[in-house]
Amino acid sequence: MNAIRTGVPAPRSADRAPAAGSALEKTLRIMEALAAPGGPHRLGSVAASSGVPKSSTYRVLVSLVEQGYAVTDGEGGYGMGLQLRTLAAQVGADRPEGIVRLLEFLQRSTGQSVHLALYDGGTGLTCVRKAESDRAFRTSTRVGTRLPLHASAIGKAVLAHLPGAEVEALALATGLAPITRRTITTVERLADELVAVRARGYALDQEESEVSVRCMAAPVFDRDGAPVGGLGLSAVTFLTSGEELEAYAPALSEAARGVERLLQLG
Repeated sequence: MNAIRTGVPAPRSADRAPAAGSALEKTLRIMEALAAPGGPHRLGSVAASSGVPKSSTYRVLVSLVEQGYAVTDGEGGYGMGLQLRTLAAQVGADRPEGIVRLLEFLQRSTGQSVHLALYDGGTGLTCVRKAESDRAFRTSTRVGTRLPLHASAIGKAVLAHLPGAEVEALALATGLAPITRRTITTVERLADELVAVRARGYALDQEESEVSVRCMAAPVFDRDGAPVGGLGLSAVTFLTSGEELEAYAPALSEAARGVERLLQLG
C-alpha cells in the first residue's frame, strides 16, 4: 500500500542524509573546488572535484555567483568571488598570533598606530586588528570600526585595485559623503586619486576621514591578486609630517606582504 496514502512515513536508508544537509554538503564541496589553485575552473572540473553531478553543480554555481561567492569569466570558467575571498581572509585573521606579532613589530619600528582592515565586498571595510601607538595622542579607530572606502587610506588602497565599473558602482551606492572638509566627494577626483595610488603603491588619507589624522595604507591581496583589505599606518598631523609618514612606505609594503602570507592567501 502506498505510504503517502496511509500516512506512514516513507522509508529512508540509514546512510542517506536529509535533503537540507545533502544540499549544504554539496555546496561546501563545490566551494572547496572553487578555492583550489589553478582557477578559474571549468564546470566539469568543479563537478568532478566536488563529486556533485554536473547539473546540480551548475545550479549551485549560479546561486553562488548571484550571492557574490563565485565569479564566472564568461567563458565557462568559475572562480572564488569576493565574498568567498573575504570570508577566507576573516577566517585567517581569527588565527591572530603571527599577524599580531607582525603588527606590533611594525608599530614599534615606526612609532605609529597600525591597522589591518578587511573589505566586506560591500560598501566598506572593518578594522580587525590594531597595534596602538604609545604616544599621548591616538587615533579613534578601534577593532570593529567601519572604515569608509572613499575617505580612508585603506579604502582607497582597495579601490585602486578593483575594476573601474565596480568603483563607479560603489561610489554611486555610497554617495561619496563628506566626512571632513578634505574628503573626496566626486567620482572624477576619486578616479584621479586612485591613479596616483597605483603609481605610488600605497594610498594616503590627508585628514579625509578624521581631523588632525593622516594615514598611509598598502593593499593586501589574495593569491589571485584581488584586494581583500589593507594595512595602514595612522599618525596625528601635529606630531608626524606627511614626509615622515611616507618614509615608512617600504616597511609598510613589506608588512602587507607578510600579512598576505599569514592569511594564507598570498
